[in-house]
Amino acid sequence: MGSREVLGQAARLASSSLLLQVLFRLITFVLNAFILRFLSKEIVGVVNVRLMLLYSTTIFLAREAFRRACLSGGSQRDWSQTLNLLWLTVPLGVFWSLFLGWVWLQLLEVPDPNVIPHYGTGVVLFALSAVVELLGEPFWVLAQAHMFVTLKVIAESLSVILKSVLIAFLVLWLPHWGLYIFSLAQLFYTTVLVLCYVIYFTKLLGSPESTKQQTLPVSRITNLLPSITRSGAFINWKEAKLTWSFFKQSFLKQILTEGERYVMTFLSVLNFGDQGVYDIVNNLGSLVARLIFQPVEESFYVFFAKVLEREKDATLQKQEDVAVAAAVLESLLKLALLAGLTITVFGFAYSQLALDIYGGTMLSSGSGPVLLRSYCLYVLLLAVNGVTECFTFAAMSKEEVDRYNFTMLALSSSFLVLSYLLTRWCGSVGFILANCFNMGIRITQSLCFIHRYFQRSPHRPLAGLHLSPILLGAFALSGGITGVSEVFLCCEQGWASRLAHIAVGAFCLGVTLGTAFLTETKLIHFLRTQLGGSTLPDKMT
Repeated sequence: MGSREVLGQAARLASSSLLLQVLFRLITFVLNAFILRFLSKEIVGVVNVRLMLLYSTTIFLAREAFRRACLSGGSQRDWSQTLNLLWLTVPLGVFWSLFLGWVWLQLLEVPDPNVIPHYGTGVVLFALSAVVELLGEPFWVLAQAHMFVTLKVIAESLSVILKSVLIAFLVLWLPHWGLYIFSLAQLFYTTVLVLCYVIYFTKLLGSPESTKQQTLPVSRITNLLPSITRSGAFINWKEAKLTWSFFKQSFLKQILTEGERYVMTFLSVLNFGDQGVYDIVNNLGSLVARLIFQPVEESFYVFFAKVLEREKDATLQKQEDVAVAAAVLESLLKLALLAGLTITVFGFAYSQLALDIYGGTMLSSGSGPVLLRSYCLYVLLLAVNGVTECFTFAAMSKEEVDRYNFTMLALSSSFLVLSYLLTRWCGSVGFILANCFNMGIRITQSLCFIHRYFQRSPHRPLAGLHLSPILLGAFALSGGITGVSEVFLCCEQGWASRLAHIAVGAFCLGVTLGTAFLTETKLIHFLRTQLGGSTLPDKMT
């Protein structure tokens, strides 16, 4: 498959994922806003910070390295060995769940059982849910490697919606169950997620006439189970070594990704109530990142990994593939920068209103608006970092990945120290400021790699980070107008004033997007051709 065909598949995967995730996330958003009105800040803090940290840490340590390594292989690989390697995530997950479960029960502060009962059961069920999810890992990687456009989004979104419906039902009818509600819902979520993949592949492999079935490297569902390959080797040792390199990196990346939760959990810098407010604002602020940036990053990581060869310099690879990769990277950087700037500029003036609508005075008063405004700036950095690391991790050689790990180690240590100091100094906002510092360093590392990678080629994809002065002026003007609108129209003067404030923002947003449409013609061309389903032309103008 040529680079342009792979690009077309990646673009369609990203666009389809984006549309479906927006639909499903909106449903989940409404359900969560409803549930939030029946919960205390303390239980939100325990569930969303303490227990979800246990689940995410187990999942990340057990599978992240395997995902990156197994998605980086070429089309000539022995898929039996790759699937065998992926099944090792299950025993690894069992180990991490047992070890981390013991830490969560024996070493960390246990919540007051009179305020938050059933904590021990919650730890056990959240750890079990992580192991259950790992049972679907071979199916997930196979689907992602062959770019099954809708399976991933439908499976994850359906699981999230059903989980939210179950929580809403139990919160209304059995509120005295406490943590039982969220623990059972989490186990239900992972079970539904795995069943979606298993049922899909069972039906697909049972239909020999299906065109998708003919492209798969397996012909029966039993071929997805561990087996001894024809060569006698259980796994591909090159993939295994790459997995080990990514594992060392994944451990550090998890600290950077969830650093504030580790500081809150192990150093107790905030009480459970403050942790709950921070987590709600954090989830609300990262909603756009999960909806837009994550699908794009995952889809185009597959594209870059398939088009570029890790062990070769840009000048030693097919120049057509390098040209396509450079053009795509430039457009993705431009798109990420525009999306991040839009969220930052308009988020400052609409943070308080968004929190008031979503969670009432519990969120819109106190530190909530300041937290969300700070997070809007962080989203800008998240957007750029997602694209730069997407390319960097797909193009790095094993040795470069290992060297990058040392940088991540130093960054992880400084990030944790900075988080602790800034939180002591300025409260929960310190976590976001530390994340901004961390993300800035990571972006710098990736930009340096990209510059070196294309240095001896005629391509300059980092030009995607340059915006026209007219567009920058439109952003600045919109930020000033919406800021004045917030002072006079929001948020204590009734719904008429709020709607007027929203109308001002909509007008400014329309003008800004119109300016972008007129000035960033190269990006508009990319979006029209790729997300519209056509192939990339030989020259992008």
